[in-house]
Amino acid sequence: MAFLEAQNICKSYDGNWALKNLSLSIPENCIYGLLGPNGAGKTTFIRIINRIIVQDSGQLSINGQSLSSDQLGIIGYLPEERGLYKKSTISDQAIYFAQLKGVSKQDATKRLRHWFDKMEISSWWNKNAEELSKGMQQKVQFIISVLHQPTFLILDEPMSGLDPINANLIKDEIKSLKKEGTTIVLSTHDMESVEEICDNIALINKAEKILDGNVQEIRKSRSNQIFEITYVGNPANFTNYLGTGYEIVSEVQETDRNKTIVRALNDQGANEILKSLLPNVVIISVQEIIPSIKEIFISEVTPKSTNHE
Repeated sequence: MAFLEAQNICKSYDGNWALKNLSLSIPENCIYGLLGPNGAGKTTFIRIINRIIVQDSGQLSINGQSLSSDQLGIIGYLPEERGLYKKSTISDQAIYFAQLKGVSKQDATKRLRHWFDKMEISSWWNKNAEELSKGMQQKVQFIISVLHQPTFLILDEPMSGLDPINANLIKDEIKSLKKEGTTIVLSTHDMESVEEICDNIALINKAEKILDGNVQEIRKSRSNQIFEITYVGNPANFTNYLGTGYEIVSEVQETDRNKTIVRALNDQGANEILKSLLPNVVIISVQEIIPSIKEIFISEVTPKSTNHE
């Protein structure tokens, strides 16, 4: 059974669709990437889960139970917008928000000390939010979103404004939370992070879901049967022994080796390539080039050109 199930979620404003018949299933204990261009409907969906707004139609359930305000306590939410009070200390704010989620002041303080030590920011305890950079405020808001130990965590652009070191720190914490049993929704434009940490994704464009599934299975399904072959020897011999079942896309000749990218014309794989070339060509490696999530994203959301006579 899915952890969160969305069925035919619709939301419109003044006759314009924000979400149109969105259905998706988020497995338990996974990192689920929610992708799409600006204005696609991702934030609308996140706000519906958090009961900030209500869908016009459709059903949402968590663990088989219709989503209600009673379930909000299990949810941690990091919005894309900065939400700290500038004139208050970040420790006071973090403890206050944890108390709103039902955590005692004593437990919240203890947990916050742990997180501040973990993130190496203990010296920030009495700093006001206005003293921190936008990236550092984002780091604090991440801590606030997990302080009540939610089983369901929604992160909207969690690496926004962070330098590479702190972005990697947050990614490591996301992966650790998954290991501890947390189900995580990650809304982001950072496609490299998606490939690195997400198990499943859904891609939304113009208010509708256009694909979803396991990250690696989606990438594999978009394969164009293109291979990079690194070998030693004469390129002319390579071409002769490769045969007619392949199209050469590009060639690079180096001092001690050559690299050729070929496209298989008849669904032939790496084994067939090796059979064609061996033992006449010294092969160093054969690697299939599988499109990245970024390439798939661009391909799916870029308007297709139409030729007019």
